[in-house]
Amino acid sequence: MGIKFAKIVEIYVESRKRRQENEDWMNGEGDQPGANKPFLFFYMEGDYMSWSKLKQQLEGFLSPALNGRVEYRAPGYRYLPDKSGICYISVDKKNVLNMSDKTNPIRWYQTELEIKNDPDIQIPITSDDIEAVRQATKGPVPEDRLIVMARSRKSTEHAKELMSAQAALTKSNFIVVANKFLTTPIEDSLESKDMVLNILALLDRRVGKKRILSMSEMMQLKHPVVQYFYELRRGK
Repeated sequence: MGIKFAKIVEIYVESRKRRQENEDWMNGEGDQPGANKPFLFFYMEGDYMSWSKLKQQLEGFLSPALNGRVEYRAPGYRYLPDKSGICYISVDKKNVLNMSDKTNPIRWYQTELEIKNDPDIQIPITSDDIEAVRQATKGPVPEDRLIVMARSRKSTEHAKELMSAQAALTKSNFIVVANKFLTTPIEDSLESKDMVLNILALLDRRVGKKRILSMSEMMQLKHPVVQYFYELRRGK
């Protein structure tokens, strides 16, 4: 039976014990936390299918080349700041979304500056970007200097965007996002700023090889976790 949720509201978590009670309940391993006990949970309006059905549908869309390698796990769990290693997608039995695993092949950023200094991230700039800086400076500035300023501005914006997406991942409710994915056009999921939607779309057999190969440039601006699943889908 699906889980019924009410309106969106977040209640601040005071104790680890209450958080654990909530996680246990979401996994069907305990009673629902009492109304007088503070716990962290996002209530969502609507009905959601059971985990077994959701898992079955997601696996039904999985690219054939990834069958047996990619698994959807941990029904009902949430990413939590103090449990950042908990994840819902595993590759070759490894929890690749485990932020605390030092053997993890995925790079997790700590600061925006780290993103700006990442040599693997090449921010493209357009004539419009340069013109915007020219207008903002309101004075004669050499063209080469304008290019540097425009790239720095876009790099800062991109760093903020990636850190925001990474932070959102740590608070993501997989069941909610996965249900959204199943009712969202695949192209919208590919272009979304939600990294879970990006990952689910990249693993989806409805995204053909030609479309995957055409996304190479776009992927250069994505978070390393999205790039990881992109390369996995490409067979790298």
